[in-house]
Amino acid sequence: MEEQTYDKKYARFVLALFAMIIVAVMYVEGMLTPSLPSIAEGFHITVDQVSLVLSTYLLTGVALSPIVGKLADLYGKKKMMSIVMLIYAGAVSVTGFSPNFTFMVISRAVQGVGLTIMPLGMAMVREEFPRKMVPKAQALISGMFGVGFAVSLPLGSFISNYYGWRMTYHTAIPFIVALAILTLWKVKESRYRRPDVKVDYVGAIALGVPLALIVLAMSEGSSWGWHSLLFLGMAITGIVLLIPMFIYERHYYHHGGEAIFDMKLLSKRNVLIANISLTISGIGMYLSMQALSYRFETPEPYGFGFSILETGISMVAFAAGMIVFSIVTGKLISRTGIKPLAIAGSIVSAIGFFMLSASPGLVMTLADEAIIGSGMAIMNASIINLLVLSVEARDMGLATSMNSTFRYIGSSIGAPIAGTVLSLYTAVDVVHSATGNVIFSFPDATAFKYAFMIGAFTFVISAFVVLLSKEVLGRRMEVVKKSTVTPSEE
Repeated sequence: MEEQTYDKKYARFVLALFAMIIVAVMYVEGMLTPSLPSIAEGFHITVDQVSLVLSTYLLTGVALSPIVGKLADLYGKKKMMSIVMLIYAGAVSVTGFSPNFTFMVISRAVQGVGLTIMPLGMAMVREEFPRKMVPKAQALISGMFGVGFAVSLPLGSFISNYYGWRMTYHTAIPFIVALAILTLWKVKESRYRRPDVKVDYVGAIALGVPLALIVLAMSEGSSWGWHSLLFLGMAITGIVLLIPMFIYERHYYHHGGEAIFDMKLLSKRNVLIANISLTISGIGMYLSMQALSYRFETPEPYGFGFSILETGISMVAFAAGMIVFSIVTGKLISRTGIKPLAIAGSIVSAIGFFMLSASPGLVMTLADEAIIGSGMAIMNASIINLLVLSVEARDMGLATSMNSTFRYIGSSIGAPIAGTVLSLYTAVDVVHSATGNVIFSFPDATAFKYAFMIGAFTFVISAFVVLLSKEVLGRRMEVVKKSTVTPSEE
């Protein structure tokens, strides 16, 4: 984008709008976590069954992300963002009124389209800002994850505790609807569109089905049993179905089509590294954060014995680190370059997790939590800039959506791994009462130690992966500065 065509006022409006959308989406998803026990009780279902509320949302998001991203490149990002926001607003509006659990699972599945909002927003922001201002804008968007996270857990816990889980949805409806209307009314259509290109619908189905099977299997593995025929059959089927998908997409591409899973785009060094890095760190993040939540709620001496509300408040330290260092990263990245910050962020998070594995007291746990959030903010803001500054504007929607798909796959693997680690090492407490003995089982110190150490190692691996990337920003790049219309390719 040429500097003279840059509309500063409109670009700032777009950035502010998408920042608010991400905060709202993160709030809606985060607020639900502490409500799961009351949802299970209200619908008279088991703990295993209520996990479908989370897994079906992730399932739809993973399957739809590359499809929506490709459609955005072809027909316009504003058009697809508007459609997605309307569907999401409708799903959020009805979920709180769910008459039964089946209805809620279906509405949550539809709500999964919300996972495609962030990559669409990032792609649109990339178009509206000149290249030199993109890092600050993307860092701000990354920081909104921390804001949404900071708001959702304590506020969601409070509303659910005093007014019920349905009210958490009801309070979100006006904000989501207002943001959908603003998107329709104020956002301009993308200048980069290719309506003459056909959509690879067969490839979309061939990609979406195996991804959905793999994510569902990983999400429900701890409930079904890691050795059960259902888990093994679904996971293996999903992996095997990826083979004909790759064959078809390769054939489709070599015959002049634009594949939904663009192997040429993925073969770019920086694109591949960005996807691998966020997949690995996504595993570590979700594994370790779930373990941290359990540590807050586990009785002493292995945990802190917090309530759900106290746990939500305690997680604010993590969010605060993300918010502060997303802003710092945006200010530094144009001068330092992407690679140094991405590596530094990964190492900082790794150090935080290693410190947590030593089972510190509450004060140091909160401090380590803030360190981890700071490192993640630095790494995430850097990696997304590595991606968007390494692809052409016409492929931005697909590139960011593919990246989100890899990230969600990592998160779907990390959470069940955490459940497995925490269930392998447990302590048993027997409570004597007039009606008999009640046995409680909860993770012990060894479980938390291993969970946090695994998280640390994933970020160390992520740092080594980033070392292989090619720098696209910073002072060293100024002498080879390229056109601001066509972002740097590998």
